[in-house]
Amino acid sequence: MNQISRRHALSLFGLAGIGVAAAGCAGPGGTTAPTTGAGGPATGAVTGKVSFAHWRGEDKVVFDELIKRFMDANPGTTVTQDISTSNDYNAQGLQKVRGAAIGDAFATFRGSQFKNFNEAGIYTDLTSTKAASQYTDELLAAGKNGDKVVGLPYQVVFPMPLANLDLFDKAGANLTPKTWDEFLGTCDSLKSSGVIPISWPGGDVGNGGQLFNCMIVNNAPVVDVGTQIEQGKLKLTDDWFIRMLEQYRDLIPFLQPNATGTAVEPAQNFFAQQQAAMLATGSYHIAAVRNLGAAFPMDLIFPQTTTSGTPKFEGVYNATFILGVNSASDVQPAAMAWVDFLSTPENASYYANGTAQHVAVSGVDYTNPDLQRMSPWLKKKTALAPRFQFQNLDVRNAVEATATSVISGTSPQQAAEAAQKIVDERL
Repeated sequence: MNQISRRHALSLFGLAGIGVAAAGCAGPGGTTAPTTGAGGPATGAVTGKVSFAHWRGEDKVVFDELIKRFMDANPGTTVTQDISTSNDYNAQGLQKVRGAAIGDAFATFRGSQFKNFNEAGIYTDLTSTKAASQYTDELLAAGKNGDKVVGLPYQVVFPMPLANLDLFDKAGANLTPKTWDEFLGTCDSLKSSGVIPISWPGGDVGNGGQLFNCMIVNNAPVVDVGTQIEQGKLKLTDDWFIRMLEQYRDLIPFLQPNATGTAVEPAQNFFAQQQAAMLATGSYHIAAVRNLGAAFPMDLIFPQTTTSGTPKFEGVYNATFILGVNSASDVQPAAMAWVDFLSTPENASYYANGTAQHVAVSGVDYTNPDLQRMSPWLKKKTALAPRFQFQNLDVRNAVEATATSVISGTSPQQAAEAAQKIVDERL
């Protein structure tokens, strides 16, 4: 269990006034790959052309400004962004970055991709670098390979639905449901007010799967649920998993039409245009929604799945966008300098406030109103997002596809049995 207290956040990040930050610790049930990467990054003149590979297209403008500042400070260096979609990067990132044709500096998702990059020797040991010293020790755990820091988890995000507070107020809907029935009551209130309660990008694996984090944490009997499913210790045909799928079925009347075929952009538009009261992705989409013209106040809501008693968790978070320096790069000094640059409090603050993303760098001052409004979530008992415990992407996709199958009309039992066959084949 992971609790991010206000006191702890203040002590870790040195905040002033209302500025806030996120803290946490290593995810439950994580496994560590053997150390196969090179030693520390090469030193030398900061010159050459650096390719920065990542999937955050919505951050391009902010990174462009940071690149301009970096190049002004390092006249012999240029940085270009090589941006893929999140789905493409998750599936093909290793192939793209291997050999450093692109990605002298790069980011990975926590979980299977981070593991695969480690096993392929892509990451360079950053343990003794200045950049690593800028991060909080607890959040650095997401970028460790054994006792070595190979990656720097730049972002701290809440993969929970965004809520339009104006529509919630208009409907008299409960923003803080304590049980599953209360959450369904929230959805009923919103639907009765004439809006779609939940915009869910079920046609987008990467974004549609974020709701799974919320749905599983308090249904699962253990915190390392993804790991135990992958190891065969837990089955998708177990009663607790079927119960979760039944709750997904409960959501069908509250989703937009053709929810399982909806890409992330239309889902964002439903929310930004106030046709839907919730966007079931996460805090990482705040900036994208603002860029679509949304001016209404937003907060996060946790679809509490318990039926009675005190839940284990009140929300979920993730430490991701794990920055690294490519072991095959021939411009390692410049790539390391770029990662150093991003990791200073001043530049991390610019990134955070410009993208509405909490970061794991110490000493950051948050001035973005959306980040400030979400500061109470830093006090809550939150779980490290369990969908990133899976080390095998095929297994994760099969497990999460059960939800899409149920929302498409398959019975929970049938969906679970079909997915369990795929899991069994991968054991």
